[in-house]
Amino acid sequence: MGDFMDNTIQYVSGVGETRAKLLRSELGITTIRDMLWYFPFRYIDRTKVYNIGEIGESLGAAYVQFRGRVTGTSFAGAGRKRRFTVYVSDKTGSAELVWFQGVKWIEKSIEVGREYLVFGKPSFFRGELSIIHPEIESVEKALNRKMPGGLQGIYSTTEKLSGAVGTKGIYNIICNLWTLVQDKIDETLPPEVMHRYGLIPLKEALRNIHFPQTPEKLRQAQYRLKFDELLGVQLNIQSQRTQRMSRQNGFVFTKVGDKFNSFYNNRLPFPLTGAQKRVVREIRNDTVSGYQMNRLLQGDVGSGKTIVALLSMLLAADNGFQACMMAPTEILARQHFATISRMVEGLDIKVSILTGSSKARERRHALESAADGSADILIGTHALIEERVVFSNLGFVVIDEQHRFGVEQRARMWTKNEQPPHILVMTATPIPRTLAMTLYGDLDVSVIDELPPGRQPIRTVHYYDSARLRLYGFMREQIALGRQVYVVYPLIKESESMDYKDLTDGFEAITRDFPLPQYRVTACHGKMKPEDKEDAMREFKEGLAHIMVATSVIEVGVDVPNATVMVIESAERFGLAQLHQLRGRVGRGGGQSYCILMSGEKLSKEARQRLDAMCETTDGFRLAELDLKLRGAGDIHGTMQSGSAFDLKIANPTLDVQILQTTQQAAMELLEADPNLSHPSHAGLQKLKERYSGKERSDFSMIS
Repeated sequence: MGDFMDNTIQYVSGVGETRAKLLRSELGITTIRDMLWYFPFRYIDRTKVYNIGEIGESLGAAYVQFRGRVTGTSFAGAGRKRRFTVYVSDKTGSAELVWFQGVKWIEKSIEVGREYLVFGKPSFFRGELSIIHPEIESVEKALNRKMPGGLQGIYSTTEKLSGAVGTKGIYNIICNLWTLVQDKIDETLPPEVMHRYGLIPLKEALRNIHFPQTPEKLRQAQYRLKFDELLGVQLNIQSQRTQRMSRQNGFVFTKVGDKFNSFYNNRLPFPLTGAQKRVVREIRNDTVSGYQMNRLLQGDVGSGKTIVALLSMLLAADNGFQACMMAPTEILARQHFATISRMVEGLDIKVSILTGSSKARERRHALESAADGSADILIGTHALIEERVVFSNLGFVVIDEQHRFGVEQRARMWTKNEQPPHILVMTATPIPRTLAMTLYGDLDVSVIDELPPGRQPIRTVHYYDSARLRLYGFMREQIALGRQVYVVYPLIKESESMDYKDLTDGFEAITRDFPLPQYRVTACHGKMKPEDKEDAMREFKEGLAHIMVATSVIEVGVDVPNATVMVIESAERFGLAQLHQLRGRVGRGGGQSYCILMSGEKLSKEARQRLDAMCETTDGFRLAELDLKLRGAGDIHGTMQSGSAFDLKIANPTLDVQILQTTQQAAMELLEADPNLSHPSHAGLQKLKERYSGKERSDFSMIS
């Protein structure tokens, strides 16, 4: 778009040094481009002018605009409670305009007998129309001013910014900015792409996103700008995939040897499901292809991803390579270490562990065994990325619950070998397949969509708070059978702004109703010291506590087969994906498990749909599809969240799936014809690609 767009916003009329600093600190806006790409979050119709008599409580309009002549003014109150009231009327009725702030300025600008155009949010007191702090200007001035568009954008702001600028101030800055930039906007897309996909020019899109002439023009502008953002993302994703697949630099695992076969034939805790076998074949095919594997493994909670990961790491060991597995928490890493060590006991497999709290002896053993090659598998937390962790011949990396790691943490793992190791990233967060294939287009996607044999579906029920005595009775029955119970709260402490159950009060209530010595209750939440949190989870895992009261910190974590009841308080507060993750903490053993969703009596339509869906199915992928329909992103983590990966301003990958799929196809075709986008007509595409390169993808680009 040229260097002009990189100029500071400070010198645009209406900004200045002070506002420029605020825009930078509060909204991250520093350049003209930043300001131009700061879009309204909603719009109000300024084309409709009502008669005062038409504006009643039944109108239901959020904002109204009318013409009225000032018939008088008055003051009331004193100090901070002082208010200024302007009385206006037309031939159909009358209204009051009230100001509590800026009274001196408003008083000077109002003239009794003059007609004004009034805009604001209507309220009614004893049936009379009243508008607090309306926008107001004389009819003469309004008629002489050429309105930029029929709909006026409303821009989000912050509390700190609203005093100095506010949404109206941002709108005025945009108006001033437009006169400077409208002739300096370069097109990013070649004509054939615009024609093929029915896109309006970029200049027209930017004008109509800020100053829509009509609702249809606004729709066209939104589509074009979303298309640009998602095309920029897909150009990066598809380019990285193309580069990776063009290089035969992957380790080749030529054989399936004794380690794999001994475990597969003699040590499998249960027969593999068809889905697990399919994924193992996919990984096997990757590791003999000569290309470096970069695979995302999705598996619902309890679907058996760990067995697949272990089999894959045994393949590496059979071919003389080391493998490592990185987990997001110490307790999960130690859980993996204990499980895998037990499974391979007696086989010629050496397993080590390294975490942030490893004692000196354990740490020394882990570092030495990784460096001299004696460790076939090293399991750990983010401690694995430390510089002093050196591998002899790392060939396979597993990242468990990959969304819990930062970009730089994952990227450093990929560089633990001169030649890139094969990468398997795993997640238990269900992502609809079509969305995963497009948003994670640079990864190959595998799905485990069957539960291991013997696992019983979790029974899920919804109770209102009035059924609490019934709930407590059921909890006592389960504890009497030797089972354990989770009780999860959305908040740690009571909130004035949210009427939800909180852990602090809940813990007190449960310890009162489940007293010692018969019952032992422990607590776990994110504000606890890490060592205290680990101790609480370990106490529950070892069966020393009957009830764990927690926040969603246990969403991903300890595996307690003896825990058969998950109680989720204020369940309406959670998204579907998070509810499903929490439910997955039970049902880990062979016995029947239960998930009880507690809520208040008053539920929104959407909340009721979520709770009903949880009761109807335990299929995480069905729930993920429903989550998309209900509210887009839901609780899908990490790079799935709109804007977090690529600084998207208007597109939402989870809501705009159709545009995402269209841009994926467009990117593939463009790169097939011009892999480096070096053709002169693709200069704008190259800039688009650079703009949406996204830090979140640096981990994958490093291994391509």
